[in-house]
Amino acid sequence: MKNIIVLLSLIVATKSYAQVIEVKNLKKHIYYFADDKMKGRGTGSDENLKAAKYIAKEFKKYKLQPLGEDGYFQGFDAKVRKVKVVDSIRSAKNVIGFLDNKAKKTIVIGAHYDHLGEGKQGSSLAKDSYGIIHNGADDNASGVAGLLELARVYSKNKITEPVNFLFIAFGAEELGLVGSRHFVKHPTYDLTKIHWMLNMDMIGRLNKETGVSIIGYGTSPTFETIFNEIDSTNYVKFYTGYEGRGGSDQTSFYEKDIPVLFFHTGGHDDYHKPTDDAEKIDYTSLKAILLLEKAVIEGSFKIEEMPFRSTDKKE
Repeated sequence: MKNIIVLLSLIVATKSYAQVIEVKNLKKHIYYFADDKMKGRGTGSDENLKAAKYIAKEFKKYKLQPLGEDGYFQGFDAKVRKVKVVDSIRSAKNVIGFLDNKAKKTIVIGAHYDHLGEGKQGSSLAKDSYGIIHNGADDNASGVAGLLELARVYSKNKITEPVNFLFIAFGAEELGLVGSRHFVKHPTYDLTKIHWMLNMDMIGRLNKETGVSIIGYGTSPTFETIFNEIDSTNYVKFYTGYEGRGGSDQTSFYEKDIPVLFFHTGGHDDYHKPTDDAEKIDYTSLKAILLLEKAVIEGSFKIEEMPFRSTDKKE
């Protein structure tokens, strides 16, 4: 009987340490970022700054170490090429939080939080909707929600992982990966200690027939080992893309010879349009994608070295 009580106590203790992905948290974040009051989170706007402060507040709640140049913030300038308006220079910010597990290697988890504002900051698809709020629920409130939820899970689970985590919400991605390029040029953390980088951009509108795209599979030969040990029947459908470059912030890290993976559920009719709203997000699938990401992240724990491999085509 005593042994049974001890076993039950261990099970309860283990469950108390575990933190699970919560759909309610994902919804809370996405509905906040994609609310009309946020006016599309255009770079340099008051609402964009409000979004950055929201992320910093969450990082503080999770007791992440501030790793910007001004607390959690790393400031930079971005050139805004606006439709029908003269170009201007705007202030922008990356928001950076560090989970220090005293490990030798660090995994970067990133997502951009800016969007197109009221269609004034330039997009070939937004030219016919100038002056209308572009909420950007999928692009990229979905990725930021994933970033914040992974930050919560790993900071609150009372487990010391064998890696550190660097959580970065990038600014000005829509203007040409400006925030992530600024970070790798002016890093607030030693880039040589980065194990690999995971990027989330548009992960809220899963096509269940094709699955979630995971770009960057070829940027380290060790990714093959990690994915071979994942039982795909336990996770959302996915497919891998070899190349490291692509239209999002992982490209900036790839160009610094850092292995990358980019999770993306693909384009849709609401991409860069005012109709990309929070009620259209598939929250159940978003949670499933984050569970797959956790499996990949945790599969990389036992990999001591992740050599970089260029996927650029040779002439």
